[in-house]
Amino acid sequence: MIQSRNPYTAELLNSYEEEKAYRIEEKIQQAHAAFIEWRRRPLDERAALMQRVAALLRERKESLAQLMTQEMGKVRREALAEVEKCAWVCEYYATYAGLFLTEEMVHTDASRSYVRFAPLGVVLAVMPWNFPFWQVFRFAAPALMAGNTALLKHASNVPQCALAIEKLFLDAGCPAGVFQTLLIGSQAVEAVIRHDRVRAVTLTGSEAAGRKVAAIAGESLKKTVLELGGSDPFIVLPDVDIESVAAKAVQARMINNGQSCIAAKRFIIHADVYDDFTEAFIAHMHKLRFGNPEDEHTDYAAMARHDLRDELHEQVTRSIKAGAMCLLGGKPIQHAGACYEPTVLAGVVPGMPAFDEELFGPVAALIKASSTEEALALANRSSYGLGGSVWTADTLKGERLAQQLEVGCAFVNGIVKSDPRLPFGGVKHSGYGRELSIFGIREFVNIQTVWIA
Repeated sequence: MIQSRNPYTAELLNSYEEEKAYRIEEKIQQAHAAFIEWRRRPLDERAALMQRVAALLRERKESLAQLMTQEMGKVRREALAEVEKCAWVCEYYATYAGLFLTEEMVHTDASRSYVRFAPLGVVLAVMPWNFPFWQVFRFAAPALMAGNTALLKHASNVPQCALAIEKLFLDAGCPAGVFQTLLIGSQAVEAVIRHDRVRAVTLTGSEAAGRKVAAIAGESLKKTVLELGGSDPFIVLPDVDIESVAAKAVQARMINNGQSCIAAKRFIIHADVYDDFTEAFIAHMHKLRFGNPEDEHTDYAAMARHDLRDELHEQVTRSIKAGAMCLLGGKPIQHAGACYEPTVLAGVVPGMPAFDEELFGPVAALIKASSTEEALALANRSSYGLGGSVWTADTLKGERLAQQLEVGCAFVNGIVKSDPRLPFGGVKHSGYGRELSIFGIREFVNIQTVWIA
């Protein structure tokens, strides 16, 4: 049984029977049949449908945001912004897919030779709950514009979001089978990956899930894109405006109640400003308002599930036992929902869970660096490599440091974010492949050479 619950109230919203094997088979075959027709559609027709999806997202923004808030626990203003971002990515690929997929002529010994970009077929997307619409659309918009069809296995705690996304594509006029939701649990994913009609897999999720999916897909010789966890460094150099950067640091840590792969997690602060930054950081964390996520004044509410809250608390507890100092928070909030106090751990060093592991919730790790060189070394001393940022008044110095970060997304004086115009993805244990921009639409295509005598 797949259940939809309100994370803040713990109320059961809806329940769904998992789809049986025969129904999964029907949907896979329908996706393949739809692909045969969809790939032949002129690009401008696909673009028009994608523009219609964007229009529907905006028309239904209020109700879709409310659905995210009730089912996943996202505060309302962030949910509204997420819907708008989904519309943006649809419009972006509707506008630029033709350019990105244009055949590239190459001068060789042939009378004519070129490279073309042809769709692969049915792509399975295994998506997480933390950005229940954006994670799906940043995959779906480029994949569908390239001529592929999509099967979505969404996180089991957001089935209503998954069904709402499928309805958006159908209501926009996309043929049946172009985008379908599979209401299945994790145990059913392997058979879908191995199915002959499924040509590729994209996953956003945990490192453990990525390893499993990659192993299964590898055995079947299928293309994968993995966007996994992150422990993003936020490097603070001594020449910054402490008050301003501390405010940005809290924003970077607490986006989506800290439940983001690219939320800043390890704050690596130069020793010269460590104490001042710590004081300002805590002051800004104190200002955050807890409450119902549907209230426009709420800054943070419940985490998505109780088991995730409990896992986070266990990481905090182990870090304190290993020598970290808890300067703020450090325990669950007594509430029906999976709520946790905004927490600040100081004196964090390698070997502690707060340094080595991903803290997927409202917990910040403060790390002191004696020099810029040590700050960079500490930033790169991680198995993860998704995003990272450098904060300094000297932007040229910041740029040089950013280029040395072992991450897929390096920012200077800005909070790490995804943007349809820029490639998004990581290195090391944060995964491989890229979403968004020209690189994202070319992940799930056959880069085909055509040579004519």
